[in-house]
Amino acid sequence: MKNRIFIAGGGGYIGTVVSKHFLNKGYKIDCLDNFIYKNSFSIDELKKNNDFKLIYGDLRNEKLLKTSIINCDALIILAGLVGDPITKKYPSLSTDINLNATKKLIDISIQNNLKKIIFVSTCSNYGLSETDELLDENAPLKPLSLYAKHKVEIEKYILSLKNTKNFHPTILRFSTAFGLSPRMRFDLTINQFTKSIFLKEKFEVFDSNTWRPYCHVKDFALALERVLEADQKKTSFEVFNVGGDKNNFTKKQITETILKIIPNNDNVSFTNKIFDPRNYRVDFSKINQKLNFEIKYSVEEGIEEIIQHLKSYKKKITGLDQNLYGNYIIKL
Repeated sequence: MKNRIFIAGGGGYIGTVVSKHFLNKGYKIDCLDNFIYKNSFSIDELKKNNDFKLIYGDLRNEKLLKTSIINCDALIILAGLVGDPITKKYPSLSTDINLNATKKLIDISIQNNLKKIIFVSTCSNYGLSETDELLDENAPLKPLSLYAKHKVEIEKYILSLKNTKNFHPTILRFSTAFGLSPRMRFDLTINQFTKSIFLKEKFEVFDSNTWRPYCHVKDFALALERVLEADQKKTSFEVFNVGGDKNNFTKKQITETILKIIPNNDNVSFTNKIFDPRNYRVDFSKINQKLNFEIKYSVEEGIEEIIQHLKSYKKKITGLDQNLYGNYIIKL
């Protein structure tokens, strides 16, 4: 019998890639999503698979969660308002969903004795690093945004339940995502910079020398697979940074990498104006050593992939509602 995974947020930018990955691996997927960016088109291909089930609904609907999660073996929590700008724009909604509803989902999953629960957190929890050393999972958490502060609160809540019977959670701190997805986002650094340079849009790179780790969406799916298929003893109440050391980049380095492929662009300028003060480089050795996880996609490969996509769909992307390609406006 195939294992059934409940993916909260399975219709989003990362969720659609993760859902497809596990369907290809022979899993059954129950996807909870209410498409707050009006992006239901993102699961059109997934719906053709008989092992994919859409549960259209809100994470705050406790009754729906209780009835939906009963027959599932594992839970992946991707749902919520994702990113610093959108949570700043909708702080009350962010608290309701990213904090309160997520806690309730965890409680319900404990009551149903799921084999594994994976909470997707973020490397943004490290905030502003005052050292040049790579930060491992024991580094101090210094969340700057509401988004990261809620992630840290959920992490603490999960770890406070260590003596709970039949509860085997794993916390994954994801790097900043890049790469293609059925629910494409062009408001993420690598995706956005590549699109803007390709379309010769004029833009300024703020905080150009700040460091951040980046990871392809397909590599996130692989990391989730590693956790689900690993022995519980290796993953229970463990925290893993997810990414690869070679994908620690500054914004200036990303821009220069793109310009090597698309040269002669005078529309890009650099500034050290402080718009987003986050600055950190991350160590990914733990997930590599414990779960044999290595990223497959470099930043350069991700840029090339996006450029090829833009060459094929340039006319369709130019002039369309930007909310289809980013987390800008919520429509409940």
